[in-house]
Amino acid sequence: MKLRTTLATVAAVGALAITSGCAVTRGQESAGAYVDDAKITSTVKGRMVDDRAVDASAIKVETLKGTVQLSGFARNAEEKQAAERIAMKVDGVRVVHNDIIVRP
Repeated sequence: MKLRTTLATVAAVGALAITSGCAVTRGQESAGAYVDDAKITSTVKGRMVDDRAVDASAIKVETLKGTVQLSGFARNAEEKQAAERIAMKVDGVRVVHNDIIVRP
């Protein structure tokens, strides 16, 4: 289980570095803030992968200055709430905006 989380975290951080070109973007103050946000994003995503109550592939996670935005689709309201709880428990998260849509 931990290997899976580690691999998911490494993949997420790698994807973020490649797609962003390691540049400070979106009005962030420093490269350190960008790295912190990338770590939060990958940690949230990794914990969702480990949680069977959440379909991590259907939920997108973005972080800006400690504010996490969740978007995508959930099977039911319980899954939507579980994703939010997972995000809130990650160190460095200040606020979670849960924009996940529950599929009818």
